[in-house]
Amino acid sequence: MKTIYTLTASALLLIGSIRVNAQDAPLFDAAATPQLISKQFSFTEGASTDKKGNIFFTDQPNDKIWEYDTDGKLSLFMDGTGRSNGMYFDKKGNLITCADQKGELWSISPKKAVTVLLTNYQGHTLNGPNDVWVDDNGGIYFTDPYYQRDYWTRKKSDLDGEKVYYLPKGTKAPIIVAADLKRPNGIVGTPDGKNLFVADIDGNKTFKYTINKDGSLSDKTLFTDQGSDGMTLDERGDVYLTSKAGVTVYGPDGKKITLIPINEPWTANLCFGGKNKDILFITASKAIYTMQMKVKGVE
Repeated sequence: MKTIYTLTASALLLIGSIRVNAQDAPLFDAAATPQLISKQFSFTEGASTDKKGNIFFTDQPNDKIWEYDTDGKLSLFMDGTGRSNGMYFDKKGNLITCADQKGELWSISPKKAVTVLLTNYQGHTLNGPNDVWVDDNGGIYFTDPYYQRDYWTRKKSDLDGEKVYYLPKGTKAPIIVAADLKRPNGIVGTPDGKNLFVADIDGNKTFKYTINKDGSLSDKTLFTDQGSDGMTLDERGDVYLTSKAGVTVYGPDGKKITLIPINEPWTANLCFGGKNKDILFITASKAIYTMQMKVKGVE
């Protein structure tokens, strides 16, 4: 016997209202502001959170990775990091880092054992891997802009452009997946693995791509007319971009929701962390900030 359920017009209206209100609900309390945690660094970057909600970030000029744990304790995690910049945790709890001292990608285990995953592209030194996102298969997407570092002996790029690469799990041969950006920088994928956001910081644009089964990208579409250094996503699909002004949040449709001002020369990167993944952690110049949110992250 088949039972047929029907919904009244008022019930349908209620469901629709709940969906709309969930997306339109405020991201944070009106009185909430970013809280300065520390200003003891030279330049903070690479915000990333582990499964427990502990947050890791880099102080690149000083070649260190720091941890800000779920109890609010700040401690040095690692010294001598290959000048790690952008970072992201893989599914096994390894910290994948853009170690741009020699143009490499590293995997750092919870016990701080280092595995060098990538050293070059077809025999050429990479520009300087900058930001990274890891898919569910263990494949690594990373951006490779050229920013001259004072700790390099080289004075120019060994490559013919600044591109986005994909490194399939278990290989040493990265694949170019985007080659038409001026200077790719921030990067993040959706939790379902279907889409990738890439910021062209010099082009002042962020693009959205479809991720294909082989790791390649297609269906490039303009998401918004703003570039970004780092980026993250929340559970609603909102996209968080960084700039000189602070953190700008866009809805899934690319429309601006709000700006969270940060009183620092530059806002570089961010992630969600904490025990409930509802603490927005922000790296900004020599400082780090946190902000209590009403939404959760998806990393």
